[in-house]
Amino acid sequence: MTDEKYANAAQQRALRTLLMLAEHDLDGLAPGEIARSLNTLPSNTTRDLANLRLAGLAEALANGRWRISPRLAELAITLQRNLESARQRLEETRRRYAR
Repeated sequence: MTDEKYANAAQQRALRTLLMLAEHDLDGLAPGEIARSLNTLPSNTTRDLANLRLAGLAEALANGRWRISPRLAELAITLQRNLESARQRLEETRRRYAR
């Protein structure tokens, strides 16, 4: 079974929007810049940004530009902690069998 079978153009566009925002996290991007870069309609970008905001993944700045939200950094920190915990558990198991 191929993943492409389940691809959805609107969802892929929203994910590309999120990736773009992540690359411009300090100053953010204007919706028009995003639409031009993704070669899509401004209305699509507006919809995608609204959905990303609802998911807690993007936020609008006072100047009308958009950036990723702190939630993504929180997720990255959680992942890092989980990986460290797994590493420690593996190390404990290794030590137990290396006696």
